[in-house]
Amino acid sequence: MIKIIRNAEVYSPKHIGKRDVMCVGGTIGFIEDKIDLEASEYIEVIDAEGKLLLPGFIACHVHLLGGGGEGGFKTRTPEITLSDLISGGVTSVVGCLGTDGVTRSMESLVAKAYGLREESISAFVYTGSYRLPLATLTGSVQKDIMMIDPIIGVGEVALSDHRSSAPTIDEFARVSADARVGGILSGKAGVVNVHLGDGKEKMDYLHYMLRNTEIPASQFLPTHANRNRSLFNEAVKYAQDGGFIDFTTSTVPQFIEEGEVRASDAYKICIEKGVATTQITFSSDGQGSLPRFDDKGKLTGLDVGKVTSLYEAVRELIVNHGMAVDEAIKPITENPARLLKLNHKGGISVGMDADLVLIDPVDFKIQDVFAGGKRMMADSKIIEYGTFEGIE
Repeated sequence: MIKIIRNAEVYSPKHIGKRDVMCVGGTIGFIEDKIDLEASEYIEVIDAEGKLLLPGFIACHVHLLGGGGEGGFKTRTPEITLSDLISGGVTSVVGCLGTDGVTRSMESLVAKAYGLREESISAFVYTGSYRLPLATLTGSVQKDIMMIDPIIGVGEVALSDHRSSAPTIDEFARVSADARVGGILSGKAGVVNVHLGDGKEKMDYLHYMLRNTEIPASQFLPTHANRNRSLFNEAVKYAQDGGFIDFTTSTVPQFIEEGEVRASDAYKICIEKGVATTQITFSSDGQGSLPRFDDKGKLTGLDVGKVTSLYEAVRELIVNHGMAVDEAIKPITENPARLLKLNHKGGISVGMDADLVLIDPVDFKIQDVFAGGKRMMADSKIIEYGTFEGIE
């Protein structure tokens, strides 16, 4: 069915004013001041007068199969659901394994991605987990990236963390080089998604890579860069030097009290310090565990990351900090799309995927979500999908 979203204030992410947007076959077919077609059996018209039309959000770091387990099997978190993603306006997601690469496998992660694709979500994954050497599907980083469609990079590789495999710089450099070549040969990003912990090494490995190898900064996306003030300050310098950084939006009050920098605050501070907005992404760490450890490394409690926190951080920028919408949405639309080479994502223009989110202009809350032209949420209510025929 053809869908026409009429009279919306369109952000591409740049604000281009009031437009009619026509979705045809999962892509954006036309953007005009007025599309003079009426509703019919084959044309659905959605009146979006006054509402803001944004590109679908990209969640570039989600534990699709759940995460955790640091406190034993009972502390494993559940896998993501379709409704989790849609309620957060997420139409594209990149899944990863975390601490546990034993009971959660690459086979299951890729299968989960395919399942989400069948539900109209654009799903991708990183190969490997916290540990080096990586547990890949084919036995090779390059083969995984080149031959398995959903795999676009490596991660999340843990550095400066007591749960990492304590890799050498040479091990990390080799994986990064393999990821880059795999990306070049397949036309994918080949990004290395790096988990940054609380350890004293901070971003030392990444600084080394930029100083001593030919691998460019665009090959790395270090996440959790806002987990404490010291790491955040180093991340700001890293971004000022041309590196890319990712701020985690899921948090709890205790983390903030202990020095974590709220993602919205981190973004605003970076802009004030002259960091280019193109260098920053947000990720939710959705379904990952948010563990709390004492000074001896003993687990004292945990919470679960929420993919809905992704847009909530953007909403904080708009509502609490007074930031313009087109600047506030870049870390979850245009920026991750460019870095991850998701060429038909992150914007609203003719030929791009019809991944769209309608926002209320008063409270800036999500009202409607379209994934590949399919309406997934209407008037703040998720449309139930997932039924199928052939099974009694």
